[in-house]
Amino acid sequence: MEGDTFSGLGNGTQLDGKVVQTFQKSFVQVQNILDQNRLLINEINQNHESKIPDNLSRNVGLIRELNNNIRRVVDLYSHLSTSFTKSVDASSEGDSNGHKRGRPA
Repeated sequence: MEGDTFSGLGNGTQLDGKVVQTFQKSFVQVQNILDQNRLLINEINQNHESKIPDNLSRNVGLIRELNNNIRRVVDLYSHLSTSFTKSVDASSEGDSNGHKRGRPA
């Protein structure tokens, strides 16, 4: 993966394999949290529809967990955005310093 071209940029910018690996890891984490949220939402809906007091009380904790998960997703995307910007900036600096760029895909 070292020196892979991130084709989504459209300008052939080279990204370090570590950066790509970090992106992939973060996206997997986000997907896992979103999958967990789907299960939480289903359980919250079932509890709500049941109108059983214990189930409705349980929803308070489930909704808190859902909110925390949403915060984690926001944090992960924020970190991804920052990392991506730094990677692109570093790649652009390399280009302006006379380093060879990869050819566009």
